[in-house]
Amino acid sequence: MSNAKNPNDPKGLIRESYRIDGIGEAECRSILVDWALSLPEGVTARDALAALIAEYGEGAPDHPMTALMQEGVQAMPISGRRGGRAGRMSH
Repeated sequence: MSNAKNPNDPKGLIRESYRIDGIGEAECRSILVDWALSLPEGVTARDALAALIAEYGEGAPDHPMTALMQEGVQAMPISGRRGGRAGRMSH
């Protein structure tokens, strides 16, 4: 695992969560919220989570962060959905 800045994990929060021995689901949830708030513009959470699962989760399938990231990917819409006024306008 490299220390180079990863656009999918700009603060290295996900990487570091996998290094914490005995981390629980509650701590992982808190880290995941902070991670989501730190994503740069143009990076979608769903795509970033999928990439991070491939990078970290596949090697640690029983880690609580892996389970949370998988839940996140499954819960998010794929793409194309727009909220607010733009989502209510017919095209």
